[in-house]
Amino acid sequence: MRTETTPVIRLEDYQPSPFVIERVELDVRLHPTTTRVTATLALKPNPKGRPDAPLVLDGDEVNLKGLSLDGRAIPAAEFEASAQGLTIAQPPRRPFTLTIETEIDPTANTQLMGLYRSSGNYCTQCEAEGFRRITYFLDRPDVMAVYTTRIEADRDEAPVLLGNGNPVEAGNIAGTNRHYAVWHDPHPKPAYLFALVGGRLGKVGKDFTTMSGRKVKLAVYVEPGKEERAAYALDALERSMRWDERVFGREYDLDEFNIVAVSDFNMGAMENKGLNIFNDKYVLASPETATDMDYANIEAIIAHEYFHNWSGNRVTCRDWFQLCLKEGLTVFRDQEFSSDERSRPVHRIAEVKTLRARQFSEDASPLAHPVRPTQYREINNFYTATVYEKGAEIVRMLKTIIGEADFRRGMDLYFDRCDGTAATVEDFLQAFSEVTGRDLSHFSHWYAQAGTPRVTIKGTYDEAAQTYRLDFTQATPATPGQPNKEPMAIPVALGLVAQDGRPLATSSDRVNAQGVFILDKASDSLTFTNVPSHPVPSVFRGFSAPVKTSLDLSNTELLVLLRHDSDAFNRWQAAQTVAMRLLVALSTGAAVTDADITGLSAALEMFIEDDAMRDPAFAALVLTLPSEADIAQEIAADVDPDAIHKARTELKRRIGSANIGQLWEFHQLLADLGPYSPDAASAGRRALRNVALDLIAGADKRLGERLAREQFDTAGNMTDRLASLSVLTTLPGAAREGALTQFSERYRDEPLVLDKWFALQATILEEGTLERVKGLMNHPAFSINNPNRVRSLVGSFAMANQMQFNRADGAGYAFLAEIVLRADELNPQLAARLLTAFSAWRMMEETRRKHAQQTLQAIAEHPNLSRDVSDIVNRSLETKVQ
Repeated sequence: MRTETTPVIRLEDYQPSPFVIERVELDVRLHPTTTRVTATLALKPNPKGRPDAPLVLDGDEVNLKGLSLDGRAIPAAEFEASAQGLTIAQPPRRPFTLTIETEIDPTANTQLMGLYRSSGNYCTQCEAEGFRRITYFLDRPDVMAVYTTRIEADRDEAPVLLGNGNPVEAGNIAGTNRHYAVWHDPHPKPAYLFALVGGRLGKVGKDFTTMSGRKVKLAVYVEPGKEERAAYALDALERSMRWDERVFGREYDLDEFNIVAVSDFNMGAMENKGLNIFNDKYVLASPETATDMDYANIEAIIAHEYFHNWSGNRVTCRDWFQLCLKEGLTVFRDQEFSSDERSRPVHRIAEVKTLRARQFSEDASPLAHPVRPTQYREINNFYTATVYEKGAEIVRMLKTIIGEADFRRGMDLYFDRCDGTAATVEDFLQAFSEVTGRDLSHFSHWYAQAGTPRVTIKGTYDEAAQTYRLDFTQATPATPGQPNKEPMAIPVALGLVAQDGRPLATSSDRVNAQGVFILDKASDSLTFTNVPSHPVPSVFRGFSAPVKTSLDLSNTELLVLLRHDSDAFNRWQAAQTVAMRLLVALSTGAAVTDADITGLSAALEMFIEDDAMRDPAFAALVLTLPSEADIAQEIAADVDPDAIHKARTELKRRIGSANIGQLWEFHQLLADLGPYSPDAASAGRRALRNVALDLIAGADKRLGERLAREQFDTAGNMTDRLASLSVLTTLPGAAREGALTQFSERYRDEPLVLDKWFALQATILEEGTLERVKGLMNHPAFSINNPNRVRSLVGSFAMANQMQFNRADGAGYAFLAEIVLRADELNPQLAARLLTAFSAWRMMEETRRKHAQQTLQAIAEHPNLSRDVSDIVNRSLETKVQ
């Protein structure tokens, strides 16, 4: 739908639906261009709704072919129908049956919402409001019904027919080449969880026995010939199911669980009840085509969508304002799963890096919004890092505050009480209040207030009294629509470390047994007694709250934490903080001495000698400098991306040069790891080797090029091959161009691998990259109709290439605007997500800021924008963050 005046939807205006739908019977007769859908809905008035309300069903480009009520065709004078909705002014005030016939063209559906075709296969995507593109419906999450779906198709075109729930019946249609399958889902669900798939698909499967002894058939469906690449996804599914039983006591509830991989998909995956549909990049993996990160992502996203079976499906959200209730909670659950499967400290650092890169920047932009928004124009634009990642941090803080045992008790109560219902954030918090007796009303500010709190901490040591006092202040900056903020309830996990590295016992009646202090005022103090010497405070251990911190520690004290802190996260954070201080100073022209840089280099040298091989994955993180986007976010005003790039390049050169001998030894020592395995330990060793290669290349370009080329030629897996190619892209010349050509020729028939190739070139930090990207849009493997291709090339350029997207001449902005407007005609969701690359435009220096503003204004003035793009561009322009 394209409109100039999209209405604002407000949380405060929520009203129950005047009607409910108890049962849905769908008959879907698949055809490439004329799919016929017959929907039979068993409706009745909702006693909680307005008694005299008309029946208003949602639609989106619906082509109505027939309409009857209790078997009687409804005269045209008794209803109003358009492509966008159906209204019956005087519906019965009793239970009744409404039958709706519609026609769909799946091939023409480039929005990839509703029912569409992907590589010849039929599939659906109905979250958030896609079901209304299939038939007229009460398309809202609090209308939950039991579905029975009959799917019919040409047997040769679609031998596999899948739906939600359990298979009931299947057979051939006499006298035709068509067949059918019937699926029944006994669990009431909202329309956004409906799914069907029809096509030619290969399959891998196995049986799973639940904790109560029930047998469940598991299957992953993929493009024929790629079945072997689905083995890891199937294994991840089984491990996820077992983990959810063990940790949360949640058992699967159907006879089958199916996953289908498709190549054209707007999202990563979708948790439709019993039939998860995935972007194929999060299913297909082999050592030759997938990196260690790909394997980890597959594991996490398979788990995420499976965990939705309870946190999202069995308990869904009452309205879309409660989106964090399913997404934030489920992200927390998948993070815990991955932490148990891999290295918890390493995974926690990765979570925080993602949060800071995506959510902190969102909080600091015109697109900032609370974890539970109070209004929206287009719900598709609120599938954000704030809802997902910050939503997960809120759940984690709740667990930190109440403790593991009470958290499990609260989760059990929430699931049991809300099973089969559409719940709210209040329902969620009430469960924990009841099991703990705590008043969580103050804690609920985390759901209501946008912005990242900043906590300032000052330490004072009294040698005579042997006490140490920490003074805390907190403040949350103004965000659009929220100029004034209340203090938050912030859990501060902390400890004290002696200057010589010894841990010091903490004695304070305001720190609990787990070492957590709750900061719930604008300012507060905490005093430790019996402290024998001036300590170094270690605060926000494990990143116990999603805040920014300002702590009056010297670089020397921070490097004590790097060497000696018992908390792995704060060891990493200490190195990052020292590096960030240097990078900001170098970027802004502030004074930096050789001793400042030498101090960090020497500390890293000592770290490499003593600790690197104990946990190579952790070492790789410690040795990786903050990204250019991280530095820009830290500077926050009058940002010059060119200066940032120059500063980071110089610091990387200095650190690499100071440690080049040890780095070369690591690169050689870790070269032969034996047959490839995606396990965490093996992945960690590869990560350290490849970080060493990157630092070597930053210090000595000739040596780096030689080692990278050797690794590229001899690599036995995609992780090492892509890492070496990535290093080569930083080194202009024939070696780079030859390797890029060789890579594309080797993988010309592997779209997901070519996505990596597109992305690498889009992130080259050189003047000619924009022209390179424009040229690659003409590559035979690129299609603007495929979201993966667009995200890999255009998205990588705009989101990950800070220097070239934010060119001083504005050419990067103009290019993205052109692509956004082209994509908006085909796929508004994709276009809107690309447009969020402008979210940081206000922090740029004046010349870039003016170019960005002019570009955004030009987009806003373009006629016939989609609702998705119009919403993002106007929010980006209308409110300045204070």
